[in-house]
Amino acid sequence: MSEFLQHLINMLVLGGTYALLGIGLTLIFGIMNVVNFTHGVLYTFGAYIMFIVVQQLGLNFFLALPVAVLAGWLLGAAIELTLLRPLRGSDIDTTMLVMIGAWIAMQSGTLWIWGGVAKSVTTPFPEAPLVLGPVSVSWLRLFVLAAAALLILVTYLLINKTSLGRAMRATFQDHDTASLMGVNVDMIYTSTFAIGSSLAAAAGALLGPVYVIFPQMGDLAAVKAFAIVILGGLGNITGAVIGGFILALAEELGAGYVSSGYRDAMGFLIIIAVLIFRPTGLFARAERVG
Repeated sequence: MSEFLQHLINMLVLGGTYALLGIGLTLIFGIMNVVNFTHGVLYTFGAYIMFIVVQQLGLNFFLALPVAVLAGWLLGAAIELTLLRPLRGSDIDTTMLVMIGAWIAMQSGTLWIWGGVAKSVTTPFPEAPLVLGPVSVSWLRLFVLAAAALLILVTYLLINKTSLGRAMRATFQDHDTASLMGVNVDMIYTSTFAIGSSLAAAAGALLGPVYVIFPQMGDLAAVKAFAIVILGGLGNITGAVIGGFILALAEELGAGYVSSGYRDAMGFLIIIAVLIFRPTGLFARAERVG
């Protein structure tokens, strides 16, 4: 029983960051109809921003997370303005090829700048874990869970309680009608891509200190983000949150009770089952944005 509880705690930590990845990706696809192949690179970018701020600049660890979120927002806005806006109205195949090219170029640039040696981030948390009865959890993981939950809440409030969120939901429903009603659709597209990118960067900044940072770390994260979106249904934010925790639970139980080598495989077995029996996702009937 104590082992199961330990897996549940680990699932909460992973699930929060997976949810951030899924929300960012499903926002971009739901509103812009763009498959963002740079999502994994943005995740890596956030982790390296954390490394730069903490290890190279020597600034406060807690300051590094908002810096990574802001940097992800700026990079996402730049990608949308320089690559996606000129392709507005192009077919989805063209857009996908451009985004794949951007992913390869950005990852190669990261490898060229940083090399292949993994980096680590020093944290201010004590090494001794917090013991709660039969389970224990590191203070760093508790911080990751709290920060991820806060970012998910902020995103929810942004989409459901602000004028920007209303404009985003209107653009999702019908961008032509939204434009006729005075919504600046170009601005909404840029904001959407920037927000989704900042969430991916936040996930990388949170998990970077937990593990190690290297240029290809975003590849598997991107695949998992697509898996989460498939689980939750395209464009469904609530489904992306739940899908993130489902994937994390499958990985933890698979690693704990089957084999650690099957951690990633267990989650994708669920994906295969969902695609066979419910191709539109587990929560396709829910409200898709907001």
